[in-house]
Amino acid sequence: MIKKLLLTVAFGFTAITTSTIAQESSNRVAVETDWAVYQETNPKECWAVTVPKETVNTKNGKPVSVRRGDIFLYVFFRPEVSTQGQVAFTGGYPFAKGDPLKLEMDGERYELATEDDWAWPPTPADDATIVAAMKRGAQAVITGQSGRGTVTKDTFSLLGFTAAVKEAEKRCSG
Repeated sequence: MIKKLLLTVAFGFTAITTSTIAQESSNRVAVETDWAVYQETNPKECWAVTVPKETVNTKNGKPVSVRRGDIFLYVFFRPEVSTQGQVAFTGGYPFAKGDPLKLEMDGERYELATEDDWAWPPTPADDATIVAAMKRGAQAVITGQSGRGTVTKDTFSLLGFTAAVKEAEKRCSG
């Protein structure tokens, strides 16, 4: 079962400290098109998660082959720490320090703060805005840069997102 430590970030929200959470949990409780829903009980947490449909890696504008770890886009619910709808992304490599990731959905652009191989919106209000945009969107594209200068562009389908997030929220309410 998942027994992860939470890392408290400057804005008072949390991020999981490992990128293999979806693989370690055997508690998949639903699948909604391109998104899956997982639930754990101790501590109680639920999340919707997906993997990219396409990944492009470039260096100096040219495609390159790189070795990356797991790539996931999540929305978490953790009632014990009052986390409701926290967006998180793990890109499978340490991001360049001080360089936020770019998240784009249907012409709307957002920045994600980074730490090691994790990224998330800077505030819970930003989480809510991004989740609302994801519910309206068809795809999300996250662009980042590694500490070695490789630019990555991961494209995620948002088909099933709304149903998956509703299911995760329902399972972790109360």
